[in-house]
Amino acid sequence: MDYALPMSRKVKTSRRRGRTRISAKHQITIPVDALAAAGLQTGDRLRVEPAGPGRITFVREEDPIARHAGALTGVYRPDELEELRREWA
Repeated sequence: MDYALPMSRKVKTSRRRGRTRISAKHQITIPVDALAAAGLQTGDRLRVEPAGPGRITFVREEDPIARHAGALTGVYRPDELEELRREWA
């Protein structure tokens, strides 16, 4: 059997580092270097906001530091943490 490729099949071209394109389904692939520099990881939930003509901003929905900041306020006596640190040293 002859398994010829259809004539309409497109050949992928190499892309320059740090560049992407919008697919027919309005999807993009964000370069790993950009994700790492922004501190984003797999599974992060992002909010997409327009930032002017030709510009979009991705914002992490939940700031993990802000979520936990102040969570232990009032749990320890004023000098208790310093006492514990001296015990561990």
